[in-house]
Amino acid sequence: MIRIISIILVFFSVTGYLFSQEIELTVYNQNFALVKEKRSLEIEKGIKKLDFSDVPVLIEPESVRFKSLTAPDGCRVLEQNFEYDLISREKLLEKYLGREIEFEKHINDKREIIKGTLLSISGGLILKVDDKILLNPEGEAILSKLPEGLIIKPTLSWLLENEKPGKHNIEIDYLTNGINWNADYVVVTDKEDKKIDLTGWVTINNRSGAVYNDAKLKLIAGDVNRISPSNYGAADGLMESKRFAMKAPAAQFQEKSFFEYHMYTLSRRTTIKDKETKQIEFVKGNEVAVNKIFTYDGSRIPFYGYQQWYRTNRDIYGESSKKVSVMLEFKNSKDNNIGMALPKGKIKVYKQDTDGGLEFVGEDEIDHTPKDEKIRIFLGNAFDITAEKTQTDFKTGNDWCEETFKITIRNHKDEQVAVNVVEHLYRWSNWKITQKSADFEKADSKTIEFKTIIPKNGESNITYTVKYWW
Repeated sequence: MIRIISIILVFFSVTGYLFSQEIELTVYNQNFALVKEKRSLEIEKGIKKLDFSDVPVLIEPESVRFKSLTAPDGCRVLEQNFEYDLISREKLLEKYLGREIEFEKHINDKREIIKGTLLSISGGLILKVDDKILLNPEGEAILSKLPEGLIIKPTLSWLLENEKPGKHNIEIDYLTNGINWNADYVVVTDKEDKKIDLTGWVTINNRSGAVYNDAKLKLIAGDVNRISPSNYGAADGLMESKRFAMKAPAAQFQEKSFFEYHMYTLSRRTTIKDKETKQIEFVKGNEVAVNKIFTYDGSRIPFYGYQQWYRTNRDIYGESSKKVSVMLEFKNSKDNNIGMALPKGKIKVYKQDTDGGLEFVGEDEIDHTPKDEKIRIFLGNAFDITAEKTQTDFKTGNDWCEETFKITIRNHKDEQVAVNVVEHLYRWSNWKITQKSADFEKADSKTIEFKTIIPKNGESNITYTVKYWW
C-alpha cells in the first residue's frame, strides 16, 4: 500500500485574523440553511486581500453578504472568489503527472530512495525510472510541495477596499445546501384510546461540509419558493404508562409565525457537526383527548373530472372494498394540551397493552398543521369490522341515469361501534338522493357521508338511490 508524505507549503495573503464571535443557523426543511456569522478582524487601509475559510463545501457563493459593522460605508468587497478544489490523494497525484517524484522504501533497516517520472495513476501508479517502467512501486510517495490551485478548506477570497485601518466587526450571511431538518412524532395511546401522549422530535441532518459550533438554531417550516431545487447530496421517545399523569416539561423550542411560514427557535445554543444527525425534542403534549374513527370508503376511484363515459357505464366503481379503516383524530389546540403549529412529518403510534407494555399499532404522515386544526392519523384496517357495497339497481335514459346501492357493515366486536360511510357521486355534477334509509351529510359537491351505529356482534344496512341528469 502506498502512503503519501506531503511537505505542504501554504501561502495565504491574509490581511487580518478572523475570530468567530457568534454564529446563527436557520435551517429550512428543503435541504438548505441560512448562516449568519459575526467575526472580528484587523485590516489595513487600502485594497487588500482577505481569505475567509471554514465555510461549507456546498455554500451558494452568490448568496454571500459582507458587511463591516464598524465602518459600513468605508469597507466594501470589490471581488469575491470561491475556492473549493480541496486536497485529496488523487488530486495531489494528478498535479504531479509528467513530473518527477520520489519513492521511499526500507529494506533491512536501510532507506532507499527511487526517483522517477509519474506516468499514470489510473488503476495504480506507473513510474518511469531511467529506461524502466515500474508498476505499482512499493514504498511511500514523497511530494515536495503543495501544487498550486489546491486548498485545505473551502475558502471565500475577498478583495477589500478599506478606508479605516484597525479592528473591524464584520457580519457575513450566506446560504448553503446540504443541511436539512424534518419532524418525527411519537404517540402513545391509553388502553381505551381516549387519551394520548405526543412527543415531537426535530431531526437535523448536516451534510454541508462545515461545523456550526455553539450556534443559535432556528428552524423554518413551510414551502419556501426557490428557483432551482437543491440536488445536493431516532430516538424512540417512548413513555411508561405512569407518564400519562405528568405535566409536560417546558418546550425547548419557541414557535412563532414568520412571514407565511412558522419559525422554531431553540432556547439554548447547540453544536451541529458535519456528517452528523442530531435529534432534539421540540413539542410534548400529555393527556391529549383523542377519538377513534372507523371509516368505510368502499368505492373510491381516481376522479379525473366529470367524464361522459361515467354517465352510462354501469360498472365505473368496480368491485367494492371490504376494508374498514381506523383513524385517531385529535385537535391541535391549547385546551387539548398542544396548541403549537406542527410541521409535517411521520407519526408513529404505540398502544398500552393489558400488561402495561407498549406495542406498535401503525404510522402515518401529517402535513403542516396550524394550531386549532384537527389531525387524523390513519393506522390501518380494522380486523373485526367488515363491509360490502352492492349495486342493486341501475337505469339510464337519454339525459339521465339512476342507481341504487346497499351497504352492509358487520361488527364482530363485543361492543358497538360507530362507522362513517363515505360515498362518491362521480357520474355527473347534477344529482339528487331520491331515497335513503338513513340521514347523510354533504361533504362536498360529489361526496356524501352516512354515520351509522353497528351493534355488538351485529350488522347494519344502508340503502340509497341517486339520480343524475345532464
